[in-house]
Amino acid sequence: MTTASEEPFRALLEAAPDAMVIVDGSGAIQLVNAQTETLFGYAREDLLGQPVEVLVPERFRRRHPGFRHSYASNRQVRPMGAGLELHGLRRDGREFPVEISLSPLETPGGALVSAAIRDVSERKAAEAQLAELYEQQRHVALTLQRSLMGSPAPVPGMATASRYFPARQGAGVGGDWFDLIPLGAGRVGVLIGDVMGRGLEAAAVMGQLRSAAHALAKTGMPPWQLMRALDAVVSELPDQLVTCCYLVLDPDAGRTTISSAGHLPLLVIQPDGRVERPQVEVSVPLGVGEVPHQETRMTVLPGSVLALYTDGLVETPTSDIELQIEALGSALEKAVAGTLDLEATADAVLTSLLPGPEDYGDDVTLLLVRVPEAPATAVSAVLAATPISVAQGRRFLRDTLRAWDYPELSETVCLLASELLSNAVRHACGPLRLRLRQAGEELSVEVSDGSPVLPQARFAVADAESGRGLLLVDSLARAWGTVPTVDGKAVWFSLPVPASKSAASHRS
Repeated sequence: MTTASEEPFRALLEAAPDAMVIVDGSGAIQLVNAQTETLFGYAREDLLGQPVEVLVPERFRRRHPGFRHSYASNRQVRPMGAGLELHGLRRDGREFPVEISLSPLETPGGALVSAAIRDVSERKAAEAQLAELYEQQRHVALTLQRSLMGSPAPVPGMATASRYFPARQGAGVGGDWFDLIPLGAGRVGVLIGDVMGRGLEAAAVMGQLRSAAHALAKTGMPPWQLMRALDAVVSELPDQLVTCCYLVLDPDAGRTTISSAGHLPLLVIQPDGRVERPQVEVSVPLGVGEVPHQETRMTVLPGSVLALYTDGLVETPTSDIELQIEALGSALEKAVAGTLDLEATADAVLTSLLPGPEDYGDDVTLLLVRVPEAPATAVSAVLAATPISVAQGRRFLRDTLRAWDYPELSETVCLLASELLSNAVRHACGPLRLRLRQAGEELSVEVSDGSPVLPQARFAVADAESGRGLLLVDSLARAWGTVPTVDGKAVWFSLPVPASKSAASHRS
């Protein structure tokens, strides 16, 4: 360069807001501006002629010449190390984060490379602070969601496995939930749902619905009626849509009753390992309104596994959801072929279908429930709806408990069963079915009749001769409830059995 042409160039170099370093083909520094002196702490004369690696941290110097040679073979304006964390080295030995833009310069004296270097320490600190704040808020949101969703207690005598993973993208938390609800006399309510949308609002709606559904299910409400009640709740919330599936599983009878409000199809893994998609009536999601919810009754075999899930497990932006549900079925078949353990099955399915845990775009929920293979200890008697049946029922219970070696429970069991039988004789219609069931550490008694009218506990006045039966049951039983049946209803109560006695030795 001539002196006359060099002056405007040097003026532009000094006016640049970033540190400017110009090197030749060997990597020697030819020109720097005042910003370079300020940024790196060197005097200009100390840098000229030095290899550019003097500005590179020691841990990167060995590889840096290779990067220079690579740029020499593809000379163009571009950022250096796109996607990488770059650092500069000050004269006092301190490292700092930088961004570097490279530009080729053609001069009469040969090819040069211009590097514009910007200190991004403040921006990186702000990004780190924002990331920390985001993680704190996400932790609070996830803690809130998990507390609202809860963790269902294990169901005695029934193997289950569940997995829930929050989304790792966007708002993080969502509206997935599931629940397992013991309904008495061996029946179990299984619930899964998904609130559309993400964030704290979806999690809050999920918490409301889960609490409402759990309380309603404990009353023995049939699936279609529970869906109708939840629909009324969602309809009062602005701009909310919810898919939900609720089923009542009766392992002893080998059947389940299911109602689905727009939820993904139930999959059933048969005892021989085949995965089937049963025909279930599916209505619109909760919140649409004005569409009745239906329920379907179906037979389930002992040893079969029910699989319920949310769309985060099977829905992707590029795949057809029906194909993904088929892929889930194939993954379940493959998983159960290798193990009978539901926990291992759940892990194998998630590994097969999902990307890495950092890539979940939506909440993922999977719930597996196995129908018990061995029936619980249970006996039953059919009685006429006449007063003498109360004494017959007591005799039947007393003899059975003596045979099962639970004579100490006879007095309480017969007293409470007498109240249920008396109510059925007086207010319902026959025939009556008295059933005694023992599973694990729980003994339950159930009285079924042909009336759909559910009994209500009431407080009797002091001189009343009736009205205290269900209050007595409520006081002495561990739990009690009512369940609608195909023919009418069933009223049940449960008591704890002595812990020292083995259930397996008293099967009939």
